[in-house]
Parts: sequence; C-alpha cells; structure tokens
Amino acid sequence: MGDTSRLCSVWLGSETGILKGVSLSRKQAFNFCNTSHLSRDQEVRTLCWGDPAESELLVGSVDGTVKTFSTEKGAFTETRRCGDPSEGCFTGLATLDGSALITCVECGTLRVWREDSSEPVTELDAGKNVCRMRQSPAHRHKVATGGKENGLKIWDLEKPEKPVFTSKNLRDDWLDLRRPQWVRDMAFIPDSDKVVTCTGYHQVHVFDPSSPQRRPVLEAEYGEYPLTALSLPAGGNTVVVGNTHGQIALLDLRKGLVRGCLKGLAGGVRGLQCHPSQPLVASCGLDRFLRIHSLEDRKLQHKVYLKSRLNCILLSSRDLEDVGGAKGKGGSQEVKEEEEGEEGEEDEVWDTMERLEEKPKRKNPEEEEEEEEEDGEEQKKKSKKKRKKGQD
Repeated sequence: MGDTSRLCSVWLGSETGILKGVSLSRKQAFNFCNTSHLSRDQEVRTLCWGDPAESELLVGSVDGTVKTFSTEKGAFTETRRCGDPSEGCFTGLATLDGSALITCVECGTLRVWREDSSEPVTELDAGKNVCRMRQSPAHRHKVATGGKENGLKIWDLEKPEKPVFTSKNLRDDWLDLRRPQWVRDMAFIPDSDKVVTCTGYHQVHVFDPSSPQRRPVLEAEYGEYPLTALSLPAGGNTVVVGNTHGQIALLDLRKGLVRGCLKGLAGGVRGLQCHPSQPLVASCGLDRFLRIHSLEDRKLQHKVYLKSRLNCILLSSRDLEDVGGAKGKGGSQEVKEEEEGEEGEEDEVWDTMERLEEKPKRKNPEEEEEEEEEDGEEQKKKSKKKRKKGQD
C-alpha cells in the first residue's frame, strides 16, 4: 500500500478507528488499518503531520495512544501512550522542533513529549472542558486552547507557568445577565497576532493579544446552530465556519458579514480545512462524505462517500490533483473506495438483519360488503349513462 498512500492528498479519521486516504488523481479512496482489531476504542479524533516533508502522519485515538503512520511505507510504524481514556479524548495534536509532540485532552491537561522519553517534559493545566487546541503556524511554540466555560487562552510553551493571553468574557446582555462561553475551534490569523474563534452559540470572535483589550475586537454571528469547526483560507481576510446542521459559510473578518454559503451537506460538520495555497476547502462530518468546494465560485468540486462517520480531516500541502478539472463541468466527480474488509459496526448490523416484506392488510367482512355495494352503485350509474346515449 506504499505506492497508493503516497498518492493520497486528503486524509480523514473515522469513528470506527479507520484512517482513510483519498487520491483525487486516481479517483479512489483507501482504508489503512488492521480490521481484525477494529473497535470504538480506536476512534480517530485528531490528525497532524509528523514532519515538514509530510512523510509521517500522527493519529490520536480515543484510547490515549498516538500512532505514527508512514505515507511512504503505507503502514503504521509506531504507537505511543500519551494519555489515559479517563482524561477524555484528544482535542489537539501538534509537533514541536521536529521530534517533540504536543497533546491536549478534554480535561485540560496539555503535555509536551520528547521522542526518547515516556514521561512528558512539560505539563500544564489549560482548564476544564477543553474543546480544541491549535498551534500557531508562525510561532510553533505557541498554542491556543478553549472550551465550554473556558475562554480562549494562548500559551508559550517556553514559559508554561501561565498563559500569555487570557480572554475576557463578553459584556452582560441587556438584562444584565452573564453571557455563557463555549469556544469550539480557533485559528491564528497569519501576518498578525490575532486569533479567530467560533463558539457553540453561533458566534465568531476575533481577539487581538497585542491590544490592551481582552474582549473580542470583532463580534459576528452566523445562523442559529452551534458552530463546530473553522479554517482560514490563504488570503487571511475571511474565515470558513461550519455548524451542527451541515451549514458552511464564508465570513469577512474585517466587517463580520457573510460573504457566501457552501451547499450540499446533510449532516453536522466535524472537520474543515482550507488548502494552504489553492482556493479550496475540504469538509467532513456525520453524513460520511468528504466534500471539496471552490472558494471562488463556491461550487462543489468533489464528493466522496466514505461509509463511516468522520471526525477530522488533513490536507496535503501539495496541489490537489485534477481538482480544477471539475470546474467547467459544473458537477462533482465520483470517487471509488477500495474496500478492505467490513468497516462499520452499523453496516454489519444492517447487513445481517432479516428483510421483511409487508403483507396486505386483511379486510373484515363489513368493509368487503361496503366495497361491493359501492362497486354495484358505480356499475348502475355507468349503465344508465349508456342507456341515455342510446336513446339520444
């Protein structure tokens, strides 16, 4: 599978524990896993690249292990224990200085692991109910965290004693009631110190740690449902957000206005990522489809059915092959999936169920008599009409 894994330009993690790779050039999808040991404990929650050359992929599972997948060999090469299931699922995974690994779990424990050590070299508490941890692409030693009733915090891992920035909650509403916080995702805006977040209360906020203001410098809202994921296009002036009802929108970060919506989704969005150089965004979620949209005309370029519910997505930095070829056709291109054994527990259940055919309902004698009377009356009416026509 080494040759096929090198061709994969999109990687996804599923609830069933399968790492999936999609090759858009060959219009195929592949499963990379050991199906004999497949279980819900292996559910993939986070993905990140292990090196700048993108030859290794780090996969964070629900059971607290981080697996290393070699895209050159097409196989898993290493497994590390970086947490305990009792601490919650991974909410973030990143690499530092090439060999170090950064992990964050739902209970708020953020750790830095060295390659040659089984114990973390740095450990800090980011607060309870953390929903997401993101690393700054420009300053790799800086990470941001946030969650439910746990506002945005920015940490410098070289000085982990306290956060370098802690956001302040929004002002009370017009009834002087406290407004709740629920940070679901965040991203560092390039060429600036600003950070954009989306919340479970359909809000988009922009924070500027370089200013004395700790509240958002920009507030915007989209839709009526909780926002679950966001990603920044290459330009940096817009943000793509998705919610629990399968709605994806492009928002302007300067004015807070909706610039357009991406259609076609049928389930909650769990993963979003914009391509680093092309005007494309990839999305996945509960409807089991990978979709790639163009950010220029907002048309669907690719649509791939992957059989199981998807949690996370990771794009290769190289160009997505032949994606532009679908623009002129005005439709999505079909992509086949190479099956390697039974995949989902739900699919197995449906396959083994006995199929029942609905029998016609038996009528009681009274209903049969009424129908016979109605049929007799209709026949009498028809015969009368024929007699009248004959007389005329």
